Amino acid sequence: MNLSPPIPGNAPKCAQADNNPRFIIGVRVQGEDQTEFFDPGNLHLPVGTLALVKTRQGEKIGSIASNKIVNFRKDLPKPLPKVLRVAGPRDIEERNRVEELESKSLALCMEKIAKLKLPMNLSRAVYFPDTRKTVFYFTAEGRVDFRELVRELAQNLKTKIEMRQVGVRDEARAITGYGVCGESFCCSTFLKEFTPVTIRMAKDQGLALNPSKISGVCGRLMCCLQYEHDGYKELVKGLPKINARVETPEGPGKVVKIDILTQKVTARLDDESIATYDAGQVSKIQADPRREKQKPKPSQEE
Repeated sequence: MNLSPPIPGNAPKCAQADNNPRFIIGVRVQGEDQTEFFDPGNLHLPVGTLALVKTRQGEKIGSIASNKIVNFRKDLPKPLPKVLRVAGPRDIEERNRVEELESKSLALCMEKIAKLKLPMNLSRAVYFPDTRKTVFYFTAEGRVDFRELVRELAQNLKTKIEMRQVGVRDEARAITGYGVCGESFCCSTFLKEFTPVTIRMAKDQGLALNPSKISGVCGRLMCCLQYEHDGYKELVKGLPKINARVETPEGPGKVVKIDILTQKVTARLDDESIATYDAGQVSKIQADPRREKQKPKPSQEE
């Protein structure tokens, strides 16, 4: 009996020998920062299902985070790793053991940080059973001398210890969550690298420069501000700027508002009335340099 969900006609294809279209799913692998893409084959894997997958670090348990075709922006050119099987009781028991160990390691590390008065904020702990290594992720404003911390952790945990400093955006990627749009964080799903986001991008899109509206949970400008920036730059080229003098069908006036998406211009006319026009109905009034008042020359005292 085939329990696989129906495949849409526009579903992207995995690069396989038979070239058959298949679902591509996102799996949140234990210990990894991002959702990774896998080929589920004929397995029925609803979101939230625990499954065993093959990674570069070996076999690991992951949680199915997404199986929506619309999440993928383009076909993946290389073969995807396969989901091996749905996680069994022993797999889940091992996962629980590792998570319990990570929780205890995190608590111990926080205790040691407070004791040593180190200027760092601990984010999470990840244990790798294959190499018996525990990696602690933290944020800090500058460099931190954590040599004594590493020694004490190694003595208590009996594992290799690695301290890894990350930025606030990396921390948000690792913790995961949902943005104001209701979707999972871009950084923890499909964004592979961070690119600069500037306040100019928000200005070009006519957004209110309210930090709480244009910042993500990491406190930095939202990555999605860059997605449509190029399109907005093209749209705004034919629009006058705020406070510019323009000629309208009803006479001259000053621009008080522009709507980039609808290409509408709102102007306050010289008779103090306000009207809205299509961008093509208004034209910028060029300043006449002959009418500009010349500044009086300062008098010279003898």
